[in-house]
Amino acid sequence: MDTTVLTRPAVLILLGPPGAGKGTQARKLESHFGFVQLSTGDLLRAAVAAGTEAGKAAKAVMEAGGLVSDEIVINILRDRLAEPDCAKGVILDGFPRTTVQAEALDALLAETGQRINAAISLEVDDAAMVARVAGRYTCAKCGEGYHDDFKQPSVAGTCDNCGSTEMSRRADDNAETVGSRLAAYHAQTAPLIDYYDGKSVLKRIDAMGEIDAIASAMQQVVQAATD
Repeated sequence: MDTTVLTRPAVLILLGPPGAGKGTQARKLESHFGFVQLSTGDLLRAAVAAGTEAGKAAKAVMEAGGLVSDEIVINILRDRLAEPDCAKGVILDGFPRTTVQAEALDALLAETGQRINAAISLEVDDAAMVARVAGRYTCAKCGEGYHDDFKQPSVAGTCDNCGSTEMSRRADDNAETVGSRLAAYHAQTAPLIDYYDGKSVLKRIDAMGEIDAIASAMQQVVQAATD
């Protein structure tokens, strides 16, 4: 693994609509810098499985059919950030989603003297995104992403990463649904864009180019933000 030595643990936030490539780019940042990608869903499931205090609280809420509160998510994130594998840095994907959550995250990081190094916004063209998302599929085993037109595996039906022949498509990856999700994303994320822009940590990346070119641009942004 080609890891780059950083002067302090990094905290990165990935912003971008569904299909913008957040998962793909997060994995590349993980590999290059030795970071750990943290998504809200994965955090909740792991905490529940581990039976932590915050995990028990989340389980009770979910079993009752409720929405897990920001406070519980923050407590779960606090526990996770303290684990050794997060020492080099973390990539937050899917949290925060609101300015209230962003403020709570800032307060959490302040407890340990950390801060947001960069909030990276993957900028996309909505019309092109509809075409991109409608053709995508993933390896059901390792999660590697593929596309009917832009990125097919070297051997048809076989994952380049792990060799699995099990592929899956999301049922909601169609033009109508994608268009609605894009509109909702722009409406809900605009306040976060302004929030991090106001803190001078917002970085915009053109996410409509080649995957490796986007990865290179992101690596430069991250290196500059963590030096």
